[in-house]
Amino acid sequence: MRIRPFILVAGTLGAVGASAQSSLTVFGVIDAGISRYTTKSETYGAAALLGSRTAGQRQTVLSPSGLSSSRLGFRGTEDLGGGLAASFWLEAPLSNDTGGGIANFGRRSTLSLSGPFGEVRLGRDYTASFWNDAVFDPMTVNGVGTNLIAVVNSNIAASRALATGGLLNGGLSAGTDSYLRTSNAISYFLPANLGGFYGQVQYAFPENIKVEGPGAPAGTGQRGRYAGARAGWTGGPVDVAMAYGESTVADTALNKERIKSFNVGASYDFGAAKLFGELSRVKDVREGPLFARISDRYDGALLGLTVPVGPGLIRVSYAKVKFDNGLPVPNGDASTNKFAVGYVHHLSKRTALYASVARIRIRDGHNNPTVMGVTPLVLSLPAIFPQASYTNTGGFQPRGAMGYDVGIRHAF
Repeated sequence: MRIRPFILVAGTLGAVGASAQSSLTVFGVIDAGISRYTTKSETYGAAALLGSRTAGQRQTVLSPSGLSSSRLGFRGTEDLGGGLAASFWLEAPLSNDTGGGIANFGRRSTLSLSGPFGEVRLGRDYTASFWNDAVFDPMTVNGVGTNLIAVVNSNIAASRALATGGLLNGGLSAGTDSYLRTSNAISYFLPANLGGFYGQVQYAFPENIKVEGPGAPAGTGQRGRYAGARAGWTGGPVDVAMAYGESTVADTALNKERIKSFNVGASYDFGAAKLFGELSRVKDVREGPLFARISDRYDGALLGLTVPVGPGLIRVSYAKVKFDNGLPVPNGDASTNKFAVGYVHHLSKRTALYASVARIRIRDGHNNPTVMGVTPLVLSLPAIFPQASYTNTGGFQPRGAMGYDVGIRHAF
């Protein structure tokens, strides 16, 4: 998405030297579409012995992010001379379907210093290990076609946070922190003049209070800590990158849990079409003195394609995620796949019409319905996002879903 910002202020601001040029830019996106979501649950095991039964839910909504997430942002840069620059970026989510305004700058809130050495960035930002899920998704991690790997990873992050003490960082980004974004972070980015090589390292402080002495309450240790890195190379039609991230969601004397994520992605632009691919492995590792080490594993793969057609763009993706249960349970695994196709018609550089459809299939969803019970939304937890969901009681399990988006997006 290309945005032509509106420059509100240019020149010197405050009592600074004559060589310090500053600017303030206001930017944003308004996206509105009609979306329909349907889910299907099905009986399994003993409940299906006398014949399979199904249950379903449906929902039609006016959605604010079928193609791009609605947002309002402010960013500014001051030229400090000698190749140095100071910059800030404040970006807030918008709910234009309900009139929800700027409640926080949860999408991004950073202050940075950049120069020939690269960039040091402080504050809330995307995690280093999330970027490949977005950059190599032809559906741009929005709407019903959102990268299935990203949806499963969001389900893991939010559900495990809820299970170990509550959502991180006040529940920003729908509780997906330490996967999608992280607060309290220090990030370093390589400079842009390295022959196509790029990279990032990132660390987020847990900021928990450590109490010592007699009668001290049980602490949370490193809960909320994130550390990650990403490295890649781009040149001509090629872009390839790998990333690793580790999030601590529990750190007590009785329970320690870390979510470890590794992914590699690539794209190649043939001109007439652009090919995308990604491989991902996420491990949810739990250990404590009262139980053996448990490591659930999620292996994901995505293959996608975009084809420019006149003023439009056809988008296609297929992804699959397999869950390997860390417990020694017979037939305890599960899998899910998603096929999505869409079309974007550009009316101008800023405005586009779009339509997308996605089909989801789930196998053995009863083994992990919270994470693998994927819906057409970017997060499948109805406790956080009220939505058409699955029936997981009475012998039912998640079986599949469909989703549709039709809308318009304007960027400014």
